[in-house]
Amino acid sequence: MNGADRIERTGGAGDRVEGIGDTGRELGAFLRARRGRVAPEHVGLAGGRRRRVRGLRREELAQLAGISVDYYVRLEQGRATQPSAEVLDALAGALGLDTAERRHLATLAAHRRDPAPRAQVGPALRRILDAMAPLPVFATNHRLDVVAWNRPGAVLLGGMDEPGRRDGNNARYLFLDPAGRALHPDWEDRAAEAVGQLRVAAGRYPDDAELAALIAELSTRSVEFRRIWATGEVLMCTAGRKRLRHPEAGLLTLDFETLHVPAAPGETGLVVHVYSAEAGSPESAALARLAATHGGTGTPARRPAASGSEDAPPTDVGGLDPQ
Repeated sequence: MNGADRIERTGGAGDRVEGIGDTGRELGAFLRARRGRVAPEHVGLAGGRRRRVRGLRREELAQLAGISVDYYVRLEQGRATQPSAEVLDALAGALGLDTAERRHLATLAAHRRDPAPRAQVGPALRRILDAMAPLPVFATNHRLDVVAWNRPGAVLLGGMDEPGRRDGNNARYLFLDPAGRALHPDWEDRAAEAVGQLRVAAGRYPDDAELAALIAELSTRSVEFRRIWATGEVLMCTAGRKRLRHPEAGLLTLDFETLHVPAAPGETGLVVHVYSAEAGSPESAALARLAATHGGTGTPARRPAASGSEDAPPTDVGGLDPQ
């Protein structure tokens, strides 16, 4: 196990992954993981089987970035604070980081301790989700808790609106429930996305105890989660195509878009996931059949018990209990 993969045992719910809650250590773990993914041959260095280090050596990365080896070592060890934007840009370039990875590196280096967002599912958002039927739609928070959906979204997700049918957290569903693996033919890609999104959230909100507990639980219970976490994967929700194997509709290839609903300026808030298919395609017909069979609209998630009307107060979903 490398540093990014080590789980510190403190007993029960206190188990945690190295670096979670400590941005300095997480910065070092991220740098170690990313330099381990760079092939020396790809950056003009000699490779070969005699190398004892996977990827780049510390001194090689320091040389490529134009910084001293001593300073880079202190960065990895969490002893150097507030590296300049120029240093971060040089490291990002040497490591070949993309936009999301560069932002994550900058977040860790800033050592910010922002409170976790307390996003709300209000009546307006519920109406919007329901009005988007027959398109399947659902919303998640930064911990990947599914906090709202319309009826087609619930059906596509594997019975979200059926109590006890599946876990309400998408990461747990993917890694700990065989049904989550069955739903996603490209499971490895979906798993990497989930881990990458949790890593981004952990960097932004290092004091989120529920997020830290979720990551520790998954690291303890899932070998696959530990393996992917060790790669330093960083991903953000964007758009594209996904394949799903639905028990009724069969194999579906659907387009997806993500819409962001901020909880407050600068916060991640909620992410609304919208699935669709080209008009006249077999997938479009399959979605229409599912909506017709199961009803075109449904009850959004976590509607307050006293919400007997459309104008019920918003539901705070910043601190959902694990399902």
